[in-house]
Amino acid sequence: MSEQIKDLKKKLFYDNKNGALGADKAVLDAANEYCKGYMAYLDAAKTERLATNEAIRLAKEQGFEEFDCNKVYPAGSKVYLNNHKKSAIFAVIGTEPVANGVNIIASHIDSPRLDLKPNPLYEKNDIAYFKTHYYGGIKKYQWTTIPLTLSGVVVKKSGEVVEVNIGDDANDPCFVITDLLPHLAQEQSKRTLDDGIRAEELNVMLGSYPFKSDDESELVKLNVVNVLFEKYGIDENDFLSAELEIVPSFNARDIGFDRSLIGAYGHDDRVCAYPSLSAIFDAKSPARTAIAVLADKEEIGSEGNTGLNSQFLAHFVEDLAQMQGTLGYRVLRNSKCLSADVNAAFDPTFPEVHEPLNASYINHGVVITKYTGHRGKGGSNDASAEYMAEIRALLDGNNVCWQTGELGRVDLGGGGTVAKYIADLGVTVVDLGVPVLSMHAPFEVVSKYDVYMTYLACKAFFN
Repeated sequence: MSEQIKDLKKKLFYDNKNGALGADKAVLDAANEYCKGYMAYLDAAKTERLATNEAIRLAKEQGFEEFDCNKVYPAGSKVYLNNHKKSAIFAVIGTEPVANGVNIIASHIDSPRLDLKPNPLYEKNDIAYFKTHYYGGIKKYQWTTIPLTLSGVVVKKSGEVVEVNIGDDANDPCFVITDLLPHLAQEQSKRTLDDGIRAEELNVMLGSYPFKSDDESELVKLNVVNVLFEKYGIDENDFLSAELEIVPSFNARDIGFDRSLIGAYGHDDRVCAYPSLSAIFDAKSPARTAIAVLADKEEIGSEGNTGLNSQFLAHFVEDLAQMQGTLGYRVLRNSKCLSADVNAAFDPTFPEVHEPLNASYINHGVVITKYTGHRGKGGSNDASAEYMAEIRALLDGNNVCWQTGELGRVDLGGGGTVAKYIADLGVTVVDLGVPVLSMHAPFEVVSKYDVYMTYLACKAFFN
C-alpha cells in the first residue's frame, strides 16, 4: 500500500525537488563548462555600455551583422541593432512570416551601482573625493570598504568620447568608500540598518597627495584633476558631460568547496541576458523569428530611450513587419515573450521573508514567475493560465528543470521586471529566470545548474 501511495503522490503532487541532486554528471559538467563563458562575460560587462559592447562583439563572432531597415533579410539572417550604445537587439529571421508573430526574450543589462554626480569632485581635510548618487535599489552600507572601479565615458565639448576604466586591471589603483571603526561608531550604531550609511556619505576616496607643497588650497583635488588631464585629457568641466559609474572591482568567482555557485557583481540581470544571448546564437534556422533584447534602465523603471518603457523594441518589430509587407502591431499581438529576469532565492538564514510553498530555491532550476508587482499585484504583468501551461509543456518537453516562485511573502516582498512593458505592446509574456541570493548586493550568488537550465529554457523557446 505504501508503494501505491508513493506512486500516487509522485503522479499528483507538485514536484519541487532539488534538480541538481538528481542530475546526471554529464549535465553538471555541461553546466560548469557553460558558466565559464558566462563568468567571462560578467567580468567584461560591469556596466550597461560594456555589456552592450561585449554582446555585440560576441554576436559578430557568430556572424551577426548590423541591422539595416532598408534591406530585406531572408530566413536565417542574423542581425543586431545597437540602441544608443546602452541596449541592443539581436534577431535571427525565421522561416515563417513575421505576421504569425515572433519569439522574444527580453532581459536587462543594467545593475544597481553608484553614479557620479554632475559636479562630483571635491577636497576635504586634504583628501579628494567623488560625490555619488546611487542607482537602483541598494543597501548603502554594502558599498563601503570594498574595492571599487570607475568606469564609463566622458564626452568633451568637441564631441570626442573618452572611455574610462580604472580599477579592474590588477595593476590599476582602485577606490573605496570608508566607514567608521567600531570603537567610534556608538552614535552611528544607533541608526537603523537602512540609515547606517546615508546617501550623502557614499563618497569615494580618490587620493591624498597635494599637487605641490605650498599654501594654496585644494591642492589634493588639483593633483587628481591633473592626473586625469595627463592620462585622459579631461578637466573638471568635462564631468558635466560624462556617464561615470562606480562598480565593484572584483571579478566573478567560484563559490564553495564544490564550485557549484558563482559569486559576482551584476547577476541581476546579466545572468538572464547571457543565456538569452547564447540561445539566439544557437537559433540557426528557427520557424518563428527569434529576438533577444538586452535593455537598459530596468532598475529605475525602464525609463529613457534605452529602457523598455520606450518604443525601441516596437520600432524594430515595425521595421521587420514593413520588410515583409505587414504592420508592426499585427506582429506584436501574435508574438510571445519570456521576460528573462531573476527571482529572490530562498535563503535559509532569513526564512521569514519567504512563503516556503511559493519560494524559488537554489539548484531547483529556472524559475517561472507568473506575476511580480507589489502587494495586490500592483505594477505586474500577470501571465495567463494558457501561457503558463504552454511554457510548462515546453520546458518539460525539452528536459529543462524548472520551478515556480514569488518575490517573497505577500505585503512584504515584491518587485518589477520588463514584463509589463512588453505586455503593453500586446505581446503574451511571462517572467522566467534564475534564483539569486543576496540580490542587489555588490556580490550576488547564483547556482551554475540554474544558469544552465535558464540557457536550455531560452534555447527551447527560440527553437
